[in-house]
Amino acid sequence: MKSIFVGNLPWSATNEELEQKFSEFGKVSSARIVTDKFTGKSRGFGFVDMDDADAQKAIAALSGQKWGEREMTVNEAKPKSNSFGGGRGERRDSARF
Repeated sequence: MKSIFVGNLPWSATNEELEQKFSEFGKVSSARIVTDKFTGKSRGFGFVDMDDADAQKAIAALSGQKWGEREMTVNEAKPKSNSFGGGRGERRDSARF
């Protein structure tokens, strides 16, 4: 199972539309657009989970394609970082926590 990052989505795109677009290349396990936690509006990117082979086909076919007026960025999602960064450039030793 691969998680695919999909960036530069149209602001009006829905989870269902995202799933439909990727299902042309295989079975989609999940498709979700990330929303702002305060306003509920799209943040313009999302994630799609698919089997490895289908994910590679979808990435190759959809990367750089236009959806509405926007050119999508489509690539394999990078795993979340487990850093304890506070945003102030401080280095924190995780052994102390």
